[in-house]
Amino acid sequence: MGGQNSALLAQSYHDWWSLAGVDALVGETPAGWLAALPANDPAPKPRLAAPEPEIAPLPTALQRQEVIEAPVAKGPVEIPTEWAAFQSWLAEHPDVPSSQWETRRVLPVGEPGAPLMLLTAWPEVDDQRDGQLFTGPAGKLLDAMLAAIGTKRGDTYLASLAVTRPPGGRCDEAAAADLDRLLWHHLRLARPGRLLLIGSDITRMAAKIALPDARGRLLDINQDGGKVEAVAIAHPAMLLARPAQKAAAWDSLKLFNRGR
Repeated sequence: MGGQNSALLAQSYHDWWSLAGVDALVGETPAGWLAALPANDPAPKPRLAAPEPEIAPLPTALQRQEVIEAPVAKGPVEIPTEWAAFQSWLAEHPDVPSSQWETRRVLPVGEPGAPLMLLTAWPEVDDQRDGQLFTGPAGKLLDAMLAAIGTKRGDTYLASLAVTRPPGGRCDEAAAADLDRLLWHHLRLARPGRLLLIGSDITRMAAKIALPDARGRLLDINQDGGKVEAVAIAHPAMLLARPAQKAAAWDSLKLFNRGR
């Protein structure tokens, strides 16, 4: 009786597994019992790879070469050789040395061949403002000094080497070289009988001597194989600021009265 019951129980287990769809104890394909079940969401779309950045083509050898334009060498400034053309050049031409310092030019006054040429290096601050050399108190002192040697401003040729004033009243070596060439050209055209150098800068440039060493000395300025008598004095503006230097100026000025 017990054996029959066991057989019936085994048959019922077999029938239940058959109804459940299990017809073999071991399947041919292994089952992943520990694998996570897939989510209900649809499978994610495959991730697209980021596009590779575009690489610009390498420049050619010609493109890599840096093009540097060589500066154009400028020769000496051409200065007119005729008096009228020279005066117009000083007034208007952009290549005039020193014209880059200021917009307003202070021009010479007078005619060539004057018995006395008054020459300074560049305009003073007041001169630059007024557009005329030796204005204000300095000009009045100069007129008194000229009267002391028997002449007046209207009988002279009055000029500054530079037509404008450099910043701070000083110029660099390159500008000084250009002004030196202009100096001798200007004197050649002006043909003065005598030359009065006014200020330490023009004394150094024209006479190659320091102003204190020129006191009471008649200087000879070589010009085209000849010589022009010259004396040097401090600028009237300096004499007003330092009256003690007036004696040195008179020691030089009175040399012009010799032989009269």
